[in-house]
Amino acid sequence: MSAGRGTRMEPFSTFYPKPLLPVCNLPIMEHHINIMKGVGIREVVIVVGHLGFEIAKRMGDGSRFGIKIKYVEQKRNLGIAHAVGMLEPHINGSFLLFLGDIFFISEDFERLIELKRERGSSAVLAVKEENDPEAIKRNFTILLDHDDRVKRVIEKPRYVTNMLKGCGIYLFDLHIFDAIRRTPRTAMRDEYELTEAIQILIEDGFPVDIAKIIKTDINITFPYDLLRCNLEELKVKKKDSLIDENVSLGGAEVINSVIGKNVDIKNPIKISNSLIFPDTTLMVEYDIDSCIATPDDLLDCRRYIRYIVGKGGA
Repeated sequence: MSAGRGTRMEPFSTFYPKPLLPVCNLPIMEHHINIMKGVGIREVVIVVGHLGFEIAKRMGDGSRFGIKIKYVEQKRNLGIAHAVGMLEPHINGSFLLFLGDIFFISEDFERLIELKRERGSSAVLAVKEENDPEAIKRNFTILLDHDDRVKRVIEKPRYVTNMLKGCGIYLFDLHIFDAIRRTPRTAMRDEYELTEAIQILIEDGFPVDIAKIIKTDINITFPYDLLRCNLEELKVKKKDSLIDENVSLGGAEVINSVIGKNVDIKNPIKISNSLIFPDTTLMVEYDIDSCIATPDDLLDCRRYIRYIVGKGGA
């Protein structure tokens, strides 16, 4: 799902669709595709909207990734369930669904597929046991029955009753499309919510399960979320920093940072806890910490430094 505009990501969303934003010098979408390939997927359908041509230009037909890619355009932003419904003509069996603006680190991702086979599920929802109630309130929560199956999904709950948080990764069979056709627009956002469609699926008697496979998930809503993704992935890679090819450091000291290819740093400054986009020329004469630099902007994220660097995790 890659059709959203991401207005809260400005100034980045003016030039970059969120799924193409870099995490350790790979677009988020390429991280997703690598996970898909790891469980045997070779055909991917991408729903595009805002700056969709940039996604098509970057990803192409998928041949360089060893997969086949199709594109479907969502011309009106009517919610995730509406976007999923557009996939029906292109899908003839069970399918994985990823939201393109969520970066995640998983433990045993194949367990999602194994659960569907073992439990005969119509859907399996990837979840995380979340310690932060506010994070659950921004996503959706899940209530289970006595068989540990999903009995209720609640979009953006005001009151949190357990610590299960949905993470924007799903495995569905074809019954989800029948549920989507009967999904009304919600009063909250006047959109077709996927959680509403899942609830209809449950009420129709189709089994829905959860897979606790998500270690870290970050919904990239604001620019500092992108910085956090990069610092979290650096931890996973156990690297102090990551510097791509054709980079001129100009004597700069780089600490716990990610620098894209074709970057030119003009002064011997200290760069710490930061992300430098590809093709950026950095001319500042002062040290930068917890910043994101692009060819057009330098964004200071220091007001969030305790959250990004200190707390860790999602």
